Amino acid sequence: MAPLGFAVRSSLVRHTVEHDPAALDRALADETRLSILYAGDTPIMRVGPPLTSLLSQRDFTMPADHLEQVLLGDYNDRPLVATLLPKTAAEIFAADPSYFVKDLRSIATDLLLPEGEIGLLAAAKSLLGWHDRHRFCANCGHPTKAIAAGFRRDCAHCNAQHFPRTDPVAIMLITSGDKCLLGRSNHFAQGRFSCLAGFIEPGETAEAAVRRETFEETGIRVGEVRYLQSQPWPFPSNLMIGMHGIAIDEEITVDKHELDDARWFTRDEIRQMFDERHPEGFNLPPAVAIAHHLLKSFLEG
Repeated sequence: MAPLGFAVRSSLVRHTVEHDPAALDRALADETRLSILYAGDTPIMRVGPPLTSLLSQRDFTMPADHLEQVLLGDYNDRPLVATLLPKTAAEIFAADPSYFVKDLRSIATDLLLPEGEIGLLAAAKSLLGWHDRHRFCANCGHPTKAIAAGFRRDCAHCNAQHFPRTDPVAIMLITSGDKCLLGRSNHFAQGRFSCLAGFIEPGETAEAAVRRETFEETGIRVGEVRYLQSQPWPFPSNLMIGMHGIAIDEEITVDKHELDDARWFTRDEIRQMFDERHPEGFNLPPAVAIAHHLLKSFLEG
């Protein structure tokens, strides 16, 4: 089976907020360090062979107008620093044949980079995006400053401390015997069906979110719920929590504000969709998405 996209599977030893606050300065002074560059939401890669997003000191000159920097940790015993550049930097790098510029979702979907690098790019995107969206204090509105090697922002006016956040999302494989429940939204690709999903609300368990979201979107009531697997999803910074729920009933009532359609599909139909031979042209999410893997597990029993 194809690897689950955006999960860090590498030798990265993560830096965290509890570590030495001078760690970022030391990393930036280390001539062996590796860098991940983002121009806005777009990663910058060096043309190979092989194509890579892990740039060494000799690969580029750091632009003076960089916005934020985060020490992700040590990668193969070398400091790994993620840097946010203005969006306009993407055009500058794209004009240089030494570099390759493409959005992260496409990089992962098209398997353009090694599995380990995709996870590092996802971690960098989530952290740099958080900095870009939290330049002002949610408590008093004054500007905040990045500290702790980029794993915290402090407000000098009210002394509030702000930490990177991850938003949990329940994504559920709902089954009834030999069938599973899938839906499609109007922003999906043509013919695409996927597992239902929704944000976990404050004070709510993942299991309760599965039952609530399924009932709200399709009118289906769910009984037993269990955890399957999870996936970081850096758009902007979510954690997809894959769950399996057993339906109590099968009569669908679609909430048209949430979904265009929802249907029960048999294992044979899911197999046809994986093989791209469904008679109605229906298809499933690509291997980069956790829904693909949840449906693989259903197909395999």
